[in-house]
Amino acid sequence: MINIQVEDNSGDRQDLEVPVDMGLNLMEMLKAYEYDIQATCGGMGLCATCHIAVLEGGEGLPELNDNELATLDTLPDAEMNSRLACQLRCNDQMDGLVIRLKALQEA
Repeated sequence: MINIQVEDNSGDRQDLEVPVDMGLNLMEMLKAYEYDIQATCGGMGLCATCHIAVLEGGEGLPELNDNELATLDTLPDAEMNSRLACQLRCNDQMDGLVIRLKALQEA
């Protein structure tokens, strides 16, 4: 198990315990915790409804792949720390990660 924090729009953070032995990506884990993520594309990295900002702990994340980069390039609010949660497989290197759900800010 690892610990990840999710920050809401007011700056409050919720601690989540995340299993790393189930093969889930970060989007699936957030949906399991009942965050309102549409995942319209089913985790293919095309719809950006799982857009997140990595606030802390991003140094252990894999590099952006071409598909993720292309999708993020279409978003007007994408930042240097933007990622798609569906493209990040939960693993031990994510322990201590702090994220903010960007897609929910627009809702």
